[in-house]
Formats: sequence, structure tokens, C-alpha cells
Amino acid sequence: MGTVTIGVSIAVPEPHGSRLQQLRAGFGDAAAHGIPTHVTLLPPTEVDAAALPAIEAHLAEVAAAGRSFPMRLSGTGTFRPLSPVVYVQVVEGAEACTWLQKQVRDASGPVARDLQFPYHPHVTVAHGIEEAAMDRAFTELSGYEADWPCTGFALYEQGPDGVWRKLREFPFGSTVVPPQAGPAERGSLPTG
Repeated sequence: MGTVTIGVSIAVPEPHGSRLQQLRAGFGDAAAHGIPTHVTLLPPTEVDAAALPAIEAHLAEVAAAGRSFPMRLSGTGTFRPLSPVVYVQVVEGAEACTWLQKQVRDASGPVARDLQFPYHPHVTVAHGIEEAAMDRAFTELSGYEADWPCTGFALYEQGPDGVWRKLREFPFGSTVVPPQAGPAERGSLPTG
């Protein structure tokens, strides 16, 4: 059956997703139209295709333990000079994203892996392009704002053409949590 490259992410919903994707393309990032606008939970990871059912079952368990949380993007940041990336910052929801990505990559699960860099939730708007274009992206999006309720995440597969396609969505289990249950008791992600 071979291997496939997968990723897990929170999609940036419309109209924000398309707008940021168009801006990314406008800055000269050739990969923009092949990558849906997102916040990464699991970076591109090569797996055995036969492991996909186990991976989906694991992701369903992670989602079942989760609950909706507010996401807010505001302003820009960069990973330069370590990595040629300009991004829109996640200013609300970062703690929940961090919790989710740890659950997705849990050592007991089918996609346990180490990260090349410490996890930092963000939305890439320029990657690997000319420095002047990176500077332009950083400046032009410095006042960017968007917010929405995050209600789940999705599994994506990168095709041979380099385009990422959604395989399955994983909505969170419940938006209603008994008030007497603390985070440890309910096993759900933190808010904020």
C-alpha cells in the first residue's frame, strides 16, 4: 500500500481562510493554493497508508475529549532567521491548540513524533519567498484581525501534486461541560 504524507490542522474558516490564501499567493508564495489556510496540530508526517484507520480512530478519541474554544488571530510574527516564515499570530486559543497537538502526537498514539522546533501555533502567510516579499507580508498584515469558534480539526493528506486535501473532519465531542467538572476530571482541553 505504501506511505502517505499526512497533517492535522485547524482550518481557518471562511471568509478568513480564502482571504489569507489569496494574500499569501499575492506575496509570491507558490505553495499558497495547495495549502488550505490553517493552524498546524501535526506537521507533515509520513506514515504507512495501512495505519490510516488507526490514526483516524486516535484522532476521533482526541476530538471526543475536546470542546469548542475561541480562536483569535491578530498581527504578524516571523520565525526568521531560523525559518523563512511570516505568520499571523494566534492571540487567543493558543493554549488549547498546544494541548490538542500534544494529544495528537501523544507517545502512546499512532503518530507519536518529535518536532523540529518548539510548538508555536500560527497561520503561515509567507514561506520561503524573497526577503522583500516576506517583509511586505509582515507589514501589510500587521493589523490583520479574525476570530471564530474552533469546533474541531481535520486530517489532511498531501497528494503527489503537492496539494493538501481534507480526508476527514473531527468535531469536538461536546460544547457543554458540567460546571462541577474541572479540566482534569473531564479530560477536555483548556480554554484561553
